Amino acid sequence: MRKIILMSGVSLDGYIEGPERQIDWHVVDDELHQHFNDELRSMGGFLSGRVTHGLMADFWPTADADPANAGPVAEFAGIWRDMPKYVYSRTLQQAGWNTTIVRDVVPDEVAALKAAPGGDLILSGADLAAAFLRHDLVDAYRIYVHPVRIGRGKPLFPPVDGGPVPLRLEDTRRFGNGVVLLSYGRP
Repeated sequence: MRKIILMSGVSLDGYIEGPERQIDWHVVDDELHQHFNDELRSMGGFLSGRVTHGLMADFWPTADADPANAGPVAEFAGIWRDMPKYVYSRTLQQAGWNTTIVRDVVPDEVAALKAAPGGDLILSGADLAAAFLRHDLVDAYRIYVHPVRIGRGKPLFPPVDGGPVPLRLEDTRRFGNGVVLLSYGRP
């Protein structure tokens, strides 16, 4: 069965974006971008919300046509275009590039998606992640901690009711740019 893997970059103080939706503090160099490509190439699909999907769709479909985007950036454009994408939105009417629009997070529908053949599914976006977490649908976490504190913004993990959720550390990796990957799974 496929896993739902929450994959996200965060500041040291736990934010995925600044108060004005800034993400310019993310430290993504060729080494980290190649790592993303290597990890994502074998996945079975991307799960994202409307905002995250819109940001991706604004850049990646033609990113490799620009000579300034060589190396891992150009490579990811092809990965993104070819990968099945599921965008969760109540308002989006159409989406191209191998994208299925899903209206709401329904646990039985997610279970069917997980049972389908293919690689694991990557979940991104704090709001969508919160919905998956409310339904206990996240199987693993790949959190990329960037070497910066931004002080305020949108947290990856909003406050929730309930007790602690134990996790098992599966791996860590330090990149040359100071980003640290923390990989956790369910015990």
